[in-house]
Amino acid sequence: MAHTLIGIVTSDKRDKTITVADARRETHPLYRKQYTKTRKYTAHDEKNEAHKGDKVEIESCRPISKTKSYKLVKVLERAHGTVELKEGVTAVVEEKKIGADAEVAEARKAEKAKADMVEADGGEV
Repeated sequence: MAHTLIGIVTSDKRDKTITVADARRETHPLYRKQYTKTRKYTAHDEKNEAHKGDKVEIESCRPISKTKSYKLVKVLERAHGTVELKEGVTAVVEEKKIGADAEVAEARKAEKAKADMVEADGGEV
């Protein structure tokens, strides 16, 4: 039977390839301090069905490439909380950001002019 692991997908940017992080808690033998050890595995995802944040099960197989020797068995749990903004909402956010940047630039320019006037008057307000 093949070696199976359960982990979280940390990257799905490559075609038919996912990176899965397997994290486990260990206790130091002398200091008794708990720490997390993370190991990353590259797995083959034939149908590109796993996405970032998904909890997946992978199993070992013959080497598919230099670093890829695991394949996706199944997606156990989908990621929660990913939000994509619509195009119209993104445009409104961009406009507000540009307007706020212009206001900040105006305020800085006014402060600089005021500081220059104070400097020209000999340091008095």
